[in-house]
Amino acid sequence: MVIGTYARNPVEFVRGEGCRLWDAEGQEYLDFLAGISVVQIGHCHPALVEAVTDQARRLMHVGNLYYSEPAIRLAGRLSDLALGGKAFLCNSGTEAVECAIKLARRHKPGGDFVVLEGGFHGRTMGALSATPQESKQAPFGPLVPGFTAVPRSGAPLPLVSAVTDRTAAVLIEPIQGESGIHPIHPQILAAARDACDEHGAMLIFDEIQCGMGRTGDWWAWQSSGVRPDAMTVAKGLGGGLPIGACLTSPEYADVLQPGDHGSTFAGGPVVCAGASAVLDVLSGDGFLGEVAQRGEQLAGGLRELGLEVRGRGLMLAFAISDAPDVARRLLLEQHVVVHATGPDTIRLLPPLTVTSAEIDDALTRIGEGLLR
Repeated sequence: MVIGTYARNPVEFVRGEGCRLWDAEGQEYLDFLAGISVVQIGHCHPALVEAVTDQARRLMHVGNLYYSEPAIRLAGRLSDLALGGKAFLCNSGTEAVECAIKLARRHKPGGDFVVLEGGFHGRTMGALSATPQESKQAPFGPLVPGFTAVPRSGAPLPLVSAVTDRTAAVLIEPIQGESGIHPIHPQILAAARDACDEHGAMLIFDEIQCGMGRTGDWWAWQSSGVRPDAMTVAKGLGGGLPIGACLTSPEYADVLQPGDHGSTFAGGPVVCAGASAVLDVLSGDGFLGEVAQRGEQLAGGLRELGLEVRGRGLMLAFAISDAPDVARRLLLEQHVVVHATGPDTIRLLPPLTVTSAEIDDALTRIGEGLLR
């Protein structure tokens, strides 16, 4: 038996294909959660399965005391797609955030951090300390000191005032995910950029949930025009395999030195081969434009149901009372997988390969579920 850290639903999934899942009784479901923005190109995408299977036959693990072609190739591709510096490959989003925190502290020893209220950056002690949510932090104090939270909306003055010469970094999700899909206004992002430049601090964007094409751009920050010094990615990068990365700009590419950080399984050949296959699919001609169109279709359909929608691309949420009960009813009665991020928010994160017909089907099921 496993430790009871998850509030599980009474469903056992045994098979997946594209945007669909099947449970142990053979019931089919529409997956509009994608493992929380993980199954980016759909369940068991043939290109991903082929890449992983081929790599597993040749080499599964060697460790980071040596080079392996899949890891070097993936790191180069991610750097080219993002900030042009270097990559630290790891196993999860939380690990990517831990690397980013250490990177900033190595750049400015003893420096503090500024984060936004409602942000979520992970559950290990450093990442948890950067996550200003009382329900998640309270049982595990004392936390790592040096983190100050400021409002995520309104005038940028509180953020600007919080950044000083002692600040090592400002850490922001351009679109907050776990707190219920809240895009951060470009004015806040621009103010953070200016404040970091003024005080010699790093600007770090957490794109673990909102990156990898989910908004219709490669990265959520691109639509704002505000470029970070480093960013964290994970979730959809592996298409279902555990992988993350901390990516830097050229200016910060060599801050961390040999021995400063490490991970036994990070950058393994199998997961890196899989991640490269995901990048291949997302790089397809017109693919990201289709994501934006499908996002507009889904958001428009939700609004026609009378719902208040927020988000961008295929990273959407709608407000509704008794959200956990609604999500459970949609799962068990309408067989559509969504998630309640709190008492009044339903989150939708379908695979980026979702079709127009599947969106229409999901909207019908959601509408019928809400009428009950």
